[in-house]
Amino acid sequence: MNTLLSSFLALLGAATNAYAFEGVARVVNAMPVVETVNRPSQNCWTEYQPSTRYNPPEHSYGGAVVGGIAGGLLGSRFGEGNGRVASAAVRAAVGAITGDRLDNRDRGETTTTQVPVRRCTSVDHYETRTSGYRVTYEYEGRQFQTTLPYDPGPQLHVNVSVTPRQ
Repeated sequence: MNTLLSSFLALLGAATNAYAFEGVARVVNAMPVVETVNRPSQNCWTEYQPSTRYNPPEHSYGGAVVGGIAGGLLGSRFGEGNGRVASAAVRAAVGAITGDRLDNRDRGETTTTQVPVRRCTSVDHYETRTSGYRVTYEYEGRQFQTTLPYDPGPQLHVNVSVTPRQ
């Protein structure tokens, strides 16, 4: 315990005998610390691409009506009695379907338009910048090094602390 107390008092006494002041050192060398930074950006443009679209027609019932009448008339010429009625009915149905398909084929429209499409690509922009200076300076015949955020010029103000050696 006494050893610890005496060590503490010796340090306290040494601290009270410390002397600090500002001095001026001569700068020997100041090298820029350079770093390369990428600042990417987007380059966008619009392209136009063809787009084809089928527009179905409005349905026409005229072909079905004409086909049904023609099929019924044609069917009524064959058979006897109920067979003639059945033949007319079947031929009328087949005629209506055929007439409808013939009348409504190839009536739709195909249109082609230009559709805008947005495209983007990333573009790298590298820039070199100085992030600080590696400075070698001389004070009282001794050289020291440090990194500073600025170029100090020919002289550097330094803090000097002098304490007695124990």
